[in-house]
Amino acid sequence: MASTATLERTQSPIAPIDVSRFELYDGEDWQEPFRKLRAQAPIQYVPDSAFGPYWSVSTYKPIVHIESLPKVFSSSWEYGGIAIPGKVDELLEDEIRMPMFIAMDPPHHTAQRRTVAPSFGPSEVAAMKAEVQARTAEVLDSLPIGEAFDWVDRVSIELTTGMLAKLFDFPWEQRHKLTYWSDMGGNVELMKTPEGIAARQAALFEMGGAFAELWQQKLANPGKDLISVMLQSDAMSHMSEQEFMGNLILLIVGGNDTTRNSMSAFAWGLSQFPEERAKLEADPSLIPNAVQELIRWQTPLAHMRRTVLEDTELDGVQMKKGDKVVLWYISANRDESVFEDADKVIVTRENARRHLSFGYGIHRCVGARVAELQLTTLLEEMAKRRLRANVIEEPERVATCFVHGYKKVMVELSHY
Repeated sequence: MASTATLERTQSPIAPIDVSRFELYDGEDWQEPFRKLRAQAPIQYVPDSAFGPYWSVSTYKPIVHIESLPKVFSSSWEYGGIAIPGKVDELLEDEIRMPMFIAMDPPHHTAQRRTVAPSFGPSEVAAMKAEVQARTAEVLDSLPIGEAFDWVDRVSIELTTGMLAKLFDFPWEQRHKLTYWSDMGGNVELMKTPEGIAARQAALFEMGGAFAELWQQKLANPGKDLISVMLQSDAMSHMSEQEFMGNLILLIVGGNDTTRNSMSAFAWGLSQFPEERAKLEADPSLIPNAVQELIRWQTPLAHMRRTVLEDTELDGVQMKKGDKVVLWYISANRDESVFEDADKVIVTRENARRHLSFGYGIHRCVGARVAELQLTTLLEEMAKRRLRANVIEEPERVATCFVHGYKKVMVELSHY
């Protein structure tokens, strides 16, 4: 497919704003540029960025429209996949493409998703509840009261990595490797240089080797874990090495980052809005809605990407076959026309569930219920103990336009 960067694009009412720059997320300075884009250029062509030219879509309605047309806006790894770095028509230098079902179009996407989805169904998630509760209680009861510690390390990572290890039946004592592989898999900044690509791929091949070993064990002795489910299915039992690794990255990054960074947002976000925290502490029945609101406010994955398969017009702009389209969930979840006072955490927000953090349409996050279970359980167990996480310094953030999260959130626990 030929590069289309030289073709003319519809003129924007304002100069292009490149919201893929990592420094916007390092210092949490992304709100103002997106506010400007939503107001003046909700679909804008950015001819130049560290990731090449792209269409930037920053409001709710066109993102939902694009997500509902997979035959026009492709997710396929063959055209660069679901994140901003991938080139449409060629590999980045030294890049090995790793297919995964979120980065496929039907019918391949449908068959592989159908294999994995039952592991995250309502009855399976209900069966996980007791174990998630016990594990959350154990982690919370190990924390000091009135002493500073890193909430990301002791709570968010510990709970999400433990859950992943259980889902995969991964060796418990090696579970922190899952966190490392997830961080490497989701770091789009590494995709800018050959050295970064090589480092990322080395980590992912290490992951592939560890899981290939697990796959062999499960062939001999299958269980109910995700690896066993894959190898017993027609759609996934004969995957290539690249496809196996691709799906592992998807399940590990998806299972880790959404939940982990929403758990960190629980500590940080509520500390920014103490009146809302007081409402939640006074009325635990608000927890399920507060969970949705925190996922909306945080938006743990800032964007998804699509590739245009045929010339098309959207809201008056002309998109050409082969164009890269970046859907900024992080901005759509702050779209003032959908969410009033969108920059605030409001635990009673009536339409909190309308957030796009899990995506929309055929690629909506397959593990959303597990993420909600883990977050709800954390808030419930904190409420049972009447525990409050008091943030004592500005968080350290992940400096990337893909995973929107926290490296470190220092807190002290107190009772209320």
